[in-house]
Amino acid sequence: MKQYLSWGRYPRSNAKRVFPLHWTSDDPGLSRFREKLLVYGKGRSYGDCCLNGEGVLLDSTGLDRFIDFNSETGVLRCEAGVTLRAMTQQFLPSNWFLPVTPGTQFVTVGGAIANDVHGKNHHHAGSFGCHVHRFELLRSDRGRVICSREENPDLFMATIGGLGLTGLILWAEIQLKRVSGPWIMCENTAFERLDQFFELSAASDRDYEYTVAWVDCISRGHNRGRGIFMRGNHAPAESPGRKAPAKLHYLPGFTAPEALINRWSIHSFNALYFFTQSHKLGSHPVHYENFFYPLDQVIGWNRLYGQRGFLQYQFVVPYENREAVGEILDLILGSSELCTLSVLKIFGSVPSPGILSFPRPGVTFALDFPMRGQSTLDLCNRFDEVVRKSDGAVYPAKDARMSPEAFQQFFPQWEQFAGYIDPQFSSDFWRRVVGQRGHA
Repeated sequence: MKQYLSWGRYPRSNAKRVFPLHWTSDDPGLSRFREKLLVYGKGRSYGDCCLNGEGVLLDSTGLDRFIDFNSETGVLRCEAGVTLRAMTQQFLPSNWFLPVTPGTQFVTVGGAIANDVHGKNHHHAGSFGCHVHRFELLRSDRGRVICSREENPDLFMATIGGLGLTGLILWAEIQLKRVSGPWIMCENTAFERLDQFFELSAASDRDYEYTVAWVDCISRGHNRGRGIFMRGNHAPAESPGRKAPAKLHYLPGFTAPEALINRWSIHSFNALYFFTQSHKLGSHPVHYENFFYPLDQVIGWNRLYGQRGFLQYQFVVPYENREAVGEILDLILGSSELCTLSVLKIFGSVPSPGILSFPRPGVTFALDFPMRGQSTLDLCNRFDEVVRKSDGAVYPAKDARMSPEAFQQFFPQWEQFAGYIDPQFSSDFWRRVVGQRGHA
């Protein structure tokens, strides 16, 4: 039986019922439901923006068909339940690729729009919503509405990054991009301090389409702030030395014991990863799945965190306030919490189209923590204080705990956005951060 959880498996929330969607031509009669509605795709949002306790979840995964593709221009029209993985499998053999992709390919097009996802090429391409031409939205109060930059532009901007609250996306048109094949020429460089990351990023952003870094958030002393900077471009068609993508591995159906993740195991992994990656000198071809989606190779890896799940905390601060990254790192090192994974990246200046879109120029840092109760929440609250004083924001798609006060400071445009919410739609996240005022 399918479980309707967030990817972090925290918090837990039970919908009253689930209504599966199968055909875009069908009218599910949104206005007839007495409970609040929310669309649920693959459940890859980390927090509670995909949850709707005591309401109805509209399962969109049945809307998984390609409608039209222009092989000359690369414009794809597909239903909202199509996954990014299905898109690459269908069109990459013809040398068309995703314009922007997050760190997992197991997300739906509707989810990518609703969270306005970003990737390793934000400094060149912006967010996913920058490449959406138009879509059809089904609302309880207006029926079917075509949205684009020219037609219903306000609703278009509200839906991109709108956390699924403006209605049900039925289909979307997306601009794919030409590539020479499935290979990325990747180059890894070790850095010993955070200031070296910023130097590497500044030197790489012009010539490399994809840049990102892993940071060791557990080592102290002279190893504080060390990491691996990864940069890459699409490889020429004749690139030699190719390796096939890693095979997918499936974890057993049970949830791992929490003792599996501890300070010794994370410290050992970080030391090994830093050593192996820092010795991969020079540029080498990597299959796109290995480059973009290393965690996807272990299906169900989120169950490794045990019954209580995990939190991901992702924030962005303006580049001139980048010292906030070091402050956050020091808070982690001074706590008893374990950061199991971190990703550091520079956002570029390409504006995101959504009213509530998270990406903005600056530095973004994503951090994973096993959920250990109040101590984990307290640490995240201290992170919020740093982000707030640094004029930054926390990513709603990854959030499971920020306060209404924090959210409303991070996204002062929330009241403007609230006017576009479908009166029949809501979510655990929205009720938590703004309450019923969001439906006024």
